[in-house]
Amino acid sequence: MSKVTQVAHPLILHKLAFIRNKNTGSKDFRELVEEVSMLMAYEVTRDLQMEEVEIETPICKTKCKMLAGKKMAIVPILRAGLGMVDGMLKLIPAAKVGHIGLYRDEETLQPVEYFCKLPQDIAERDVIVVDPMLATGGSAADAITLLKKKGAKNIRLMCLISSPEGVKAVMNAHPDVDIYLASIDEKLNEHGYIVPGLGDAGDRLFGTK
Repeated sequence: MSKVTQVAHPLILHKLAFIRNKNTGSKDFRELVEEVSMLMAYEVTRDLQMEEVEIETPICKTKCKMLAGKKMAIVPILRAGLGMVDGMLKLIPAAKVGHIGLYRDEETLQPVEYFCKLPQDIAERDVIVVDPMLATGGSAADAITLLKKKGAKNIRLMCLISSPEGVKAVMNAHPDVDIYLASIDEKLNEHGYIVPGLGDAGDRLFGTK
């Protein structure tokens, strides 16, 4: 079953308050989303496999722990997920970045892929899917389904803010995918927005409101 981790670190919650504030402009909003993403990446990567290596300090030889060579991929869901990538790359600079764009057909209600570009060796990588908002959970669940079809096996989902409905939807669709969140908010409103939420993350990131 999915593990849901709420990363309620004081620095994250402090920055999240500014992100939520309607008076925070696009420049500050982008910088804060990047900072929170970097802080959350610390928790998401907590259980990466390590190996013992021997190195030589200026004083002597010693054994140290390093990452065990496992390759990683960061996959933002377009377009708001783009705002989280740079912060994560500051901690995981060797990660490859894929991109997924989906929309839902209004008649069939089925997800339609309009863009998908992934590292060729996606099946061999630990994949972190990123999107600031987990509202209904539909886009995240569809993106994860697409990743699995492309061969990805070890997938995690990282979002800033979620509704309880969104968490439940992803857990039901993908019980093998762990979810990392800064906040689980109260509910979805009748328009599908998270309450209290932060509005439309894409518009606020890119100034298109």
